[in-house]
Amino acid sequence: MAGRLKLGMVGGGQGAFIGAVHRIAARLDDCFEVVAGALSSDPQRAQASAAEANLARSYADWREMARAESARDDGIDAVAIVTPNHLHAPVATAFLEAGIHVICDKPLAVSLAEGDALARLAREKRRLFALTHTYSGYPMVRHARELIEAGELGDLRVVQVEYAQDWLAEPIEQSGTNKQAVWRTDPKLSGPAGCLGDIGTHAYHLAGFITGMLPAALAADVHTFVPGRRLDDHVQAMLRYANGARGMLWASQVASGAENALRLRVYGTKAGIAFDQEEPNELWFTPLGGAAQRLTRGRVQGAAAAHATRVPPGHPEGYLEAFAQLYKDAALQIEALDAGRPLPPESRFLTTVDDGVAGLRFIDAMLASSAAGGQWREI
Repeated sequence: MAGRLKLGMVGGGQGAFIGAVHRIAARLDDCFEVVAGALSSDPQRAQASAAEANLARSYADWREMARAESARDDGIDAVAIVTPNHLHAPVATAFLEAGIHVICDKPLAVSLAEGDALARLAREKRRLFALTHTYSGYPMVRHARELIEAGELGDLRVVQVEYAQDWLAEPIEQSGTNKQAVWRTDPKLSGPAGCLGDIGTHAYHLAGFITGMLPAALAADVHTFVPGRRLDDHVQAMLRYANGARGMLWASQVASGAENALRLRVYGTKAGIAFDQEEPNELWFTPLGGAAQRLTRGRVQGAAAAHATRVPPGHPEGYLEAFAQLYKDAALQIEALDAGRPLPPESRFLTTVDDGVAGLRFIDAMLASSAAGGQWREI
């Protein structure tokens, strides 16, 4: 790379978990320097947060930030958007209009119409719009995708994906003390989907990322277990694929005892694979009639895994490194776009606005199917 790119951030101030994660990830491979931010809607909190994060420039409003940074000779190259969901589209629009590349948390927006508009604008402005589907950054996830692309599993038949957590098993949002719980269960801030939009889209994306295919139709049950909660906290669906494969997806934030259990199994005519996000340095590969093989990060032969690997075998890599991989690939693509060069092939697995639009279509289909009593809906 030619040098570090300059990154701004909207949201992610004091007490926000994901803002710190983005800042660490952006810096990990020396691809970005975080220099500016509108870290809170409260001016005093924004200034204090910027000072704590050692940012050179602090803004009280993201609109002002987009205008000012685009006018500076040393303005930011890209902005990271780590706000509640309802602000993703308006903030991204402002920065794209200002000619600034965007790296945004998922889900992309709160409606498919917003998502489609963002995709069109990014193409019109020729700006990168990366979406942080973190788990696609793991080396063994990328290796799994290469195995399937190489035909090692044969024709795919079965896709099983699940994402279980327990942090919303009780109505903690009603106390008002957990900021994350408050906004994630508020339809005005989170959009029409709760667990579905928060982690259901992660499960859906991981299955599609690894298999290279999205379901053509689904039959869903979107449910709320906790009394008084305004959005769903548990979802499940049957999936049908165009090639004849079948699948199942479930995501729950009321699965008592579960921490961050994102798991995927894929079975083909020749072999099956299994991945567990809580053990991200390994992938299980089992050929039909053969013994299970434990494939480990740093030992597998494959360009995609090598590109996403930083330390020798046996030294665990995890969540922060996967997040950093998205920033590394984003930096490669931003430099190429700004220089008018083709996108580097090693960055081809970066998740973008198009993945976000696919996730919003999934949300719409899930909600429509569930509202119709679980009837099948095309996606």
